[in-house]
Amino acid sequence: MKTRTVLTAAILAASLTSVGQAQTLRWAYSGDSLTLDPHAQNEGQTHTVAHQMYEPLLHRDMEGKITPALATSWAPLADNANVWRFNLRKDVKFHGGQDFTADDVVFSLNRAKMDTADVKGLLTSIKEVRKVDDHTVDIETNGPNPLLANNLTNLFMMDEGWTKENKSEVPQDFANGETTFASANANGTGAFMLVSRKPDEKTVMKANPNYWGKGTFPLEVTEIVFTPIQSAATRVAALLSGEVDFVQDAPVQDLGRVAEQDKLKVVTAPQNRVIFLGMQQGKADLETDSVEGKNPFAEKKVREAMNIAINRAAIKKVVMRDQSSPTGVIMPPFVNGWTEALDVVPETDVDKAKKLMAEAGYGDGFSITLNCPNDRYINDEAICQAAVGMLGKIGIKVNLDAKPKAQHFPLIQNRTTEFYMLGWGVPTFDSHYVFNYLAHTDADERGSWNNTGYSNADVDKMIVSLESEVNLDTRNATIAKIWEQVQSDILYIPIHNQVLNWSMRKDINFGVQPEDQPHFKYMSFAK
Repeated sequence: MKTRTVLTAAILAASLTSVGQAQTLRWAYSGDSLTLDPHAQNEGQTHTVAHQMYEPLLHRDMEGKITPALATSWAPLADNANVWRFNLRKDVKFHGGQDFTADDVVFSLNRAKMDTADVKGLLTSIKEVRKVDDHTVDIETNGPNPLLANNLTNLFMMDEGWTKENKSEVPQDFANGETTFASANANGTGAFMLVSRKPDEKTVMKANPNYWGKGTFPLEVTEIVFTPIQSAATRVAALLSGEVDFVQDAPVQDLGRVAEQDKLKVVTAPQNRVIFLGMQQGKADLETDSVEGKNPFAEKKVREAMNIAINRAAIKKVVMRDQSSPTGVIMPPFVNGWTEALDVVPETDVDKAKKLMAEAGYGDGFSITLNCPNDRYINDEAICQAAVGMLGKIGIKVNLDAKPKAQHFPLIQNRTTEFYMLGWGVPTFDSHYVFNYLAHTDADERGSWNNTGYSNADVDKMIVSLESEVNLDTRNATIAKIWEQVQSDILYIPIHNQVLNWSMRKDINFGVQPEDQPHFKYMSFAK
């Protein structure tokens, strides 16, 4: 009760805007941005906060369509398909008053390719970034890349001078716990400017008075007060009481109650994100299991048994209250390469799973630790708890270790977890993004989130070939071939695609963005 009272006082003190005044937006979500360094983490909520203050060359709008941002036009050169030319928006200033120029683009993209940049996997096809003049940049790729534009929508532009002056020219090494000036401060070109930040408590932003987008976007929000509230009950209580105006992830069990309120509404849409379990199948011996000298995950029959032991329909009904879409593949329907055949959900069959376990030599089962986030995905810890029970039916005793995402993700990136939950959105809307991060062998430039130990040289070559194949029929055939292989290998255990339920005041006009990225410059209010 004391915690609840303190939270209420903090939120009310931060924002006293009345309904109808419609200027300050009080926004809540289960977890915070991991960092303000725009290149350090390739994580959805981190990008969402960054998008308010920083901007990419190209932007996905509230419908998920690519639109101009800091670049006004872009296309391959007529005489060289390996080079894309970007014409930059003029008269744009950073929040600190610095002019935005081609130098900042060259600096930002080169920074985003550095070893400590988690976004570097988006830029693997880029050979060189060159300034043509103050408002023109050429990006040369290793062979024609028809999807270069898709890879740039979450690549934020930083001011070169500000970044260097503050000794932040190298991206923050988040996985190893580093903090830098850029991880706690921001200087972008976006619609909102940072006022104050207390990680995991509150981030306040105000409207940028010099924003280039005046007249293009509604820009009716003049202040954003972002409050991470991990407790689902406290989060929805804050919405019901009017202490917050917009909750990005209202708990599914409370959606009916929210929708019944006269002054509130729930807006629902499918999300471009899949939830799945990963297994370290490449090690000779696991450290967190009960088996000595062997790795049970290395046995395909064990992975197959686990795959059919998970009852996705039960998770949908009981855990998700029907707010999920069970799947058999780690890509949502938004993604190029998705087919109904790949999406077919494996039939739950405990008896068959037990038989497979016995055939693999694990009839008596084994124990293993499952690492799970508890503040990142919708009902993430509850999904893991359900999986614990389901795997227990086939003899796998799972010890659940649930942590906040700030502690969970480094386990994957540093490869210190052997069984884990992960969710994956696909901002490029193309299978290459999934393969490059989650299936490629390389642990650095590519494959940075592939903690499975999976390594297939033929698959690696096909993944790289997608970056320069301009014949879309040939490219799509390669995508289908890769999916056929990784599905056969049971690389991951898909669970479901998320469904978004944005809950907000009824006077707010705001559609659901498929990447779960509310861009508040688009928000307007009923008069």
